[in-house]
Amino acid sequence: MKAKHSVKKGCIFILFLLASCKSNPKDDAASNPMSGTPVEITSISNGALTEQVELNATSSFLLKTAVKSSATGYLKHMRIRIGDHVDKGDVLFSIITKEARSIGNTINRIDTSFHFKGEINILAPGNGYITQLNYQEGDYVQDAEQIAMISDDKSFAFVLNIPFELTPMLKTNNSVVVELPDGTCLNGNIGKALPTVDQASQTQSYLILVKSQKMIPENLIAKVRLVKSTKPQALSLPVGAILSDETQANFWVMKLINDSTAVKVPIRKGIETNSRVEIIDPLFTATEKFIVKGNYGLPDTALVRVKP
Repeated sequence: MKAKHSVKKGCIFILFLLASCKSNPKDDAASNPMSGTPVEITSISNGALTEQVELNATSSFLLKTAVKSSATGYLKHMRIRIGDHVDKGDVLFSIITKEARSIGNTINRIDTSFHFKGEINILAPGNGYITQLNYQEGDYVQDAEQIAMISDDKSFAFVLNIPFELTPMLKTNNSVVVELPDGTCLNGNIGKALPTVDQASQTQSYLILVKSQKMIPENLIAKVRLVKSTKPQALSLPVGAILSDETQANFWVMKLINDSTAVKVPIRKGIETNSRVEIIDPLFTATEKFIVKGNYGLPDTALVRVKP
């Protein structure tokens, strides 16, 4: 009986010894520098933020002049090609009628020294680029028939299509920067509004007048950024630090409460830019740290490892 009692006491002592040697998993994880999700951290900053709206603007020649034939006959001496720039009064081509051609042939047979041409010169009605050419030299055309089209270079502008509810923003955005697809930026001024609204998109068109030394093709889509609101002092975090649910109705950040633990903190956003988001509530301090990379999918209380 005493032997059994001694064995029982020995087993209890061994179990107690094993239990005391077993460490806490949280302590092990905290002490292991390679445990936890690797993350990068950032801190909140206080500075000016400007929220902008990016819209598209399309290049266009607002005034286009048709070059028409002034008589019925054959085209001769075509001096223009598509893309050429012409000035008002330049001779574009000439027309010779069937009667003039017949008379000219008869006169030249009688007297070769008499150079009868009977040609009618067609002049450019304005300045601009030849953007359409319907005939070539030798073709037969009718009187008042359109032969070419001149896009007036002085009527060049970008057409900005802006949602009607955003049109009050234009009061503080008279001067804008037009960014072309190749990275070129042009200073522009927003001019008059066209008195129509697109029925499908409910957007109104405004003209943006720009000055450029090089020729800009028509129908080129450029970017225009309008300032929506500005705050001289705003607490903000990088965009990567902000998380949201699938409906983007709730937002939160992962804040570090110590060197290896991050917790979920709901927030209320303010102004947003391409790189930063204003935090209206709660009011964080500059000493607090937030996860900016590696935060996606982390639970409310997560074990993390800050990258050096």
